[in-house]
Amino acid sequence: MTDYRFFANCLRFVARRTDAATPEIRTMMDDLDALANAVEGEGALVVPASRRKSAARALAGVAGMLQQHILPEAVAAGDAAGERRVRWMIDAAMAAVAEISVHAETAGEIDYRQALPPAP
Repeated sequence: MTDYRFFANCLRFVARRTDAATPEIRTMMDDLDALANAVEGEGALVVPASRRKSAARALAGVAGMLQQHILPEAVAAGDAAGERRVRWMIDAAMAAVAEISVHAETAGEIDYRQALPPAP
């Protein structure tokens, strides 16, 4: 299996560093922890049907944070491998947001499960 530990660790980092000031934010951070476990264990994103909306929002937030804060640092440092990895995580997260949203509209109460693309 491809190594997804970096992505899983990024999800966990965001979940632990985000101030869960509201129940909605706490739910999204719990979703990130659950996604990290699935990513690390299965190389897939797994979301229970009842959590699709909050998981998609949480992944969108991670992608935004990576794009605004981490990617510019990797680019500025000239770290080509790091830049590839961060760009891959942004792309994987945003693709999942779109797929989870469509799944929520079309799949009824079926849980979402999708293997991640190969990591760089």
